[in-house]
Amino acid sequence: MNSILAKVKPNELVGYGLILPYLIYSLIIWVYPLIWGVSIAFKRWNIISTEKTFVGLSNFVQVIHDPLFWIAFKNTLYFMVVYIPISIFLSLSVALLLNRINFLRSFFASGYLISYVSAGVAYSIVFNLMFSGNGIINTWLGGIGITIPWFSSPKIAMASIALIVVWKFLGYYSLIFLAGLQSIPKSIYESAEIDGAGKIIQFFRITIPLLNPSFTIIFIFAIMLSFNVFTEPYMITGGGPLDSTQTFVMQIYYHTFTNLHAGYGSSFAIIVAAISFAFVFFIRKIVEKDIA
Repeated sequence: MNSILAKVKPNELVGYGLILPYLIYSLIIWVYPLIWGVSIAFKRWNIISTEKTFVGLSNFVQVIHDPLFWIAFKNTLYFMVVYIPISIFLSLSVALLLNRINFLRSFFASGYLISYVSAGVAYSIVFNLMFSGNGIINTWLGGIGITIPWFSSPKIAMASIALIVVWKFLGYYSLIFLAGLQSIPKSIYESAEIDGAGKIIQFFRITIPLLNPSFTIIFIFAIMLSFNVFTEPYMITGGGPLDSTQTFVMQIYYHTFTNLHAGYGSSFAIIVAAISFAFVFFIRKIVEKDIA
């Protein structure tokens, strides 16, 4: 041990000392719960009792044959189809507008982050009141003879929740795009203008390709969020109507803390994590490009 420490340079010891608290934090908060959760997935345990029964892959097989698992999977895909394109379009539009502002840019950018730091329970209650059958939105639409069942129709309930989540993360994604826009050298645009390229050609041939890292990050964040959405459907619809807003995390919560099937809930979570990682890997292969 002393010989190993003798080979370590003093500045390296300082570095190890600085990262040691984070390593300890990761071991306690992430690594240990992960290992413990994986071990629980192979057992039957009701949380209250200390008795745990080893059942092998039984929990995983039950998850695959659970109809609500596939309903949640379908709802997640529906959520992504609505959420990701709208989020990217609106956040990129906001970033382009912010990039053109020189005066009070930081003020306006920080204003868009208010939604991101808002408590999920609080804004879910507010949106539920606003978009209810007799809420302020339908009251306004009623003036032109339109009433939309935002959260009561199985066809659009998940889309309505996706729009709420778009509002929450709009500012955060916009800042990612804004950082990407500001990292593009202006000399590239100047050279393109000299060559006769118009604004539209510059946007699609320069801006979009050079924003590839920002697109990749936002795609990854959006996919991970889609598989972990919980607060909004839980608070607003409770998974209804007709299970149209059931999500993976709601099912994990239900099985673990309502039915007290901790092993089943853990196996459910492991399968969902594997699917989300597969989606992220697939999207990275499609979207991520070397622009160096």
